[in-house]
Amino acid sequence: VQLQASGGGLMQVGGSLRLSCAASGRTFSNYGMGWFRQAPGKEREFVATISWGGSATIYADSVKGRFTISRDKVKNTVYLQMNSLKPEDTAVYFCAASPDLVPTFEGRYTHWGQGTQVTVSS
Repeated sequence: VQLQASGGGLMQVGGSLRLSCAASGRTFSNYGMGWFRQAPGKEREFVATISWGGSATIYADSVKGRFTISRDKVKNTVYLQMNSLKPEDTAVYFCAASPDLVPTFEGRYTHWGQGTQVTVSS
């Protein structure tokens, strides 16, 4: 069972990136999926979550209106479209899966990917 995050990189302020999280080894079609991030010297924080059906989403206030989470159940992949990037978005981004609907607490997630680095330069 693996969650493989990709799509990170270096971007200038105001730019866009799309992160992907591909699940392999099992299907997570009945799992809520989420993105978290951890900046240097800080604790990991919630970014966004999406329900198994894709109809319910929750975002952290810091990314609301700029980031969009979506999922493709056929491809078993979750995406995080990040627009209007800011330097404070710099972090390692992790995807995770949870048996809950739209959990925002990381303790509710049972499977984690390895993380992908996003760096936003000013």
